[in-house]
Amino acid sequence: MIRLVADSIQVNAQAGEDGEPGRTITAVAVPYDTWATVSDGTQVRFMQDSLPVDGKAPRVFMYHDSTKPVGIVAERVQVEGAMMAEMRISKTALGDEALTLAADGVFDVSVGVNPIRFEEDEKGRITVLEAEWLELSLVPIPAFAGATITEVKASQPDASTDNPETPQEEKPPMEDTAAAVDAEMVPTAPIHAQAKRKFDIPSAAEYLAAFHTGGDVWHRVNEAFVEASKSKQSALQAAAGDVATTNTPGLLNQIVLGPVFQDLNFIRPVVNAVGARAMPGTPSKTFTRPTITTHTSAAVQSAEFDPVSATTMVIAANTVQKQTVAGQVTLSAQDIDFTDPAALQIVLNDLAGEYLIATDNIAADAITTGGAVSGVTWTVDQDNPESLMTALYGAAVNILSATNFAPDHIFVSPNVWELLGRQLDVDKRPLFPYAGAAGLMGVNAAGAATGMTYASLNPFGLRLVADNNFAANTMVVARGQAIEFYEQVRGIMSVESPSTLGRVFSYYGYVATFIADNTQVQKIALA
Repeated sequence: MIRLVADSIQVNAQAGEDGEPGRTITAVAVPYDTWATVSDGTQVRFMQDSLPVDGKAPRVFMYHDSTKPVGIVAERVQVEGAMMAEMRISKTALGDEALTLAADGVFDVSVGVNPIRFEEDEKGRITVLEAEWLELSLVPIPAFAGATITEVKASQPDASTDNPETPQEEKPPMEDTAAAVDAEMVPTAPIHAQAKRKFDIPSAAEYLAAFHTGGDVWHRVNEAFVEASKSKQSALQAAAGDVATTNTPGLLNQIVLGPVFQDLNFIRPVVNAVGARAMPGTPSKTFTRPTITTHTSAAVQSAEFDPVSATTMVIAANTVQKQTVAGQVTLSAQDIDFTDPAALQIVLNDLAGEYLIATDNIAADAITTGGAVSGVTWTVDQDNPESLMTALYGAAVNILSATNFAPDHIFVSPNVWELLGRQLDVDKRPLFPYAGAAGLMGVNAAGAATGMTYASLNPFGLRLVADNNFAANTMVVARGQAIEFYEQVRGIMSVESPSTLGRVFSYYGYVATFIADNTQVQKIALA
C-alpha cells in the first residue's frame, strides 16, 4: 500500500498481510509541468492529472522493450506536482535482475503513453493534457529529472547461506523523494509519451527496420504512424488472408527491376478536407454529441413591464457509435526471408493503405447518407452552364437561409468532376480555368476564387473534393464544420505462430462519424 505525506510527498511501501516484504518498487513516475527533451529532440511536458489513476494497469518493462516485461504498476496516486507509482515485480529471472539493479541505484523510470489530448506551441514543444498510460519502464537515465525510484523492497534469499532466518538488509525509505521534481531538462533517454508532430506516413522499409529492431524504436515508429493518420452505425471491416511464397512468385530471389508498382493511391480526400478529430477517450462503444434543437429567443418588448420573449433551449443528446476498421494477413517465414523486395515491407504498407481507403469510404458514406436533399437539380449541358449555376446557388441559399453560414466545400464523384471540367462559357472557354504553375487543372481546387465568404459569396470558390469513394453522380455542397470525423489509429498488431512458421499481422483503428446539422450538407441531383 502506498502511503503519502502531502507536505513532503514521501512514499513508503508497506509489507503484505503475511509480514513478508513485497517485490515492489516505488517511484515518481512523472513530474508534472516539467520539460524534458526526448530522443527525437522534441520537448515534452505532462500537465497535472494528465495520467489516469484507474483503468488497465500499465505494464512494467525494462528499457521500453515490450519483450522484457518484469511486472505491472499495482498502484497509481496523483499528488500535487507528480504521479506516484508502485510497481509489483514478477518472480522471474528478469524480475530479479530488475530488483537488483533498482536496489543498486542503476535504474530510474520513464513512462510510455498514447497521448489523447495535447497542444503544440510555436516552438514545436508538446504539452500533454490527457494520455492513455501504457507502460512504465526501468531505464538507466530518465527523460525527466524527477522521474526517480524512491524505494525498493524485495524478499530474495541469499544463496550463499544455509540459514533462512538471516534477515536481509532493508533499504530505508528515501526522504523528501518527490522534492526531486524540478524543471531541469535532461536531453537523453527516450520516453514514449510523445505527441508527434505532423509527418508523412513511414515507408514500408522504415516499418521493417523498426519491427526487427524492436523495443523503443518500434514503439516510436508505430506511435508516429498512429499520430499521422485523425456514427450512427456499427461495423467491423476486416480482410484476412494468408500469404505464402506461392502467392508472391514475382518477389522470389531473381532479377527484379525496381520496387513493386503501386496501383492504388492511399489518400483520404474526404477525411483530409474535413479533418480527423481525436476519438473521445471513453471506455465505451459510444459517446454523446450534443446539438441544439431549439434556440432561445429575443424580440422587441411591446411595452414596459410586458413579458419579454422567452424560449427554453432544447439540447439533443446524440449517440455516436464507434466503428472498428481492421485488416489482417498471415505471412510465412519463408515469404519474409526469401523474397526481395521483402514481402513484409509490401504487406505492411498495403495494410496501412487499405485502412486509409476504408476509413475514407466511411466518411464519404456519412456525407451522402446524412446530408439533406437540396431540392435542386443540375441538368447537365456542356455548352450551357446556367443549370449548374442555378443548382450551386440553390444549395448554397438553402444553407445560408437556415443558418447564416455559407458553404465552403463541394464533394463530387469522379464522373461529376469530369462534367464540371467540361463546362464551357458562351465563347467555348472552360468555365473552370487551368490553375497552378505547372499548367495542370487542380483536382481539388475549382476556379480561381479564394473561398465562399461574406466578401465573396461565389460557389466557384468552394473547395472541390473529388473522391472515388463516392457513388457516380454524387454532388454535395456543404459547410465542412458540420461534418465530424473521429479517429483513433491503433496501428500494427502481430503474433508469431512457431507451429506453422507464420506471422499474423493486423492493422486496425477506431472511427466514428457525425453530421452535426444536415441542413448544412445539401445534396444536388443530376439529370
